[in-house]
Amino acid sequence: MIEINLLPGAGKKKAARGQALNLGAMAAGFTGRLRDRFMIAAIVGVAASALAVGGLYLLQQRRDSALADRRDQAVRDSTRYANFLTERYRAEAARDSILREVNLIQGLDEDRYVWPHVLDEVSRALPQYTWITALGFAGTPQGSNNVVLTPKTAQDTSAAGRRRPPKRLDTVIPKDVITIRLMGRTVDIQAVTRFYRDLEASPFLANVQLDKSELAVDQGKELSQFQFTIGYSRPDTTMLRRMPLSLSVK
Repeated sequence: MIEINLLPGAGKKKAARGQALNLGAMAAGFTGRLRDRFMIAAIVGVAASALAVGGLYLLQQRRDSALADRRDQAVRDSTRYANFLTERYRAEAARDSILREVNLIQGLDEDRYVWPHVLDEVSRALPQYTWITALGFAGTPQGSNNVVLTPKTAQDTSAAGRRRPPKRLDTVIPKDVITIRLMGRTVDIQAVTRFYRDLEASPFLANVQLDKSELAVDQGKELSQFQFTIGYSRPDTTMLRRMPLSLSVK
């Protein structure tokens, strides 16, 4: 069966009316979705995330700016104090060098009187009827340590070694250990014990050891022969009193 539309504009109006009805349905569906609680929660979450990211970005930018300012200030301070530290290390090196020379001169001056002190203490403690047959140094000879030579310090050429302050010069002058060997004879066996005690009581002598004590015959007479090993002790300078030497000339 064939139908003929005698009103051509009526079809277009019907189509337009159908389109209007479709747009209204779409708007109603979108409004329904907006009313869905899950969609609302998603939108709120996205908005909160955007705000958090923006806040964190601004906070990070502020921290970066503060750290950059602190770094620039530290670089300026390091540049300003670099010359000051160099001058300080140079002054400390000069001070240590002079102090080492002073200690060296003081040590040499103190050791000038080793033998006078030894002879004075031995003669003071020597009992009657006792005589010395040998008196001298024992062990390492004096002057074995070269105290005049300035010790060399190894330089660290690495980057970390250049940043560290230079090593300080050792201002302490090492002193030789002085050991004395004394040999003697006596006709009184008890004199050896008295001699030992008097030597031990001396402030300049220490670690007195009796190496041997035996009988000997000299010119047909029986006597005791002994040997001591004595350490020299450097007393405190406050215990020493130096007297000026005066010589009268007539």
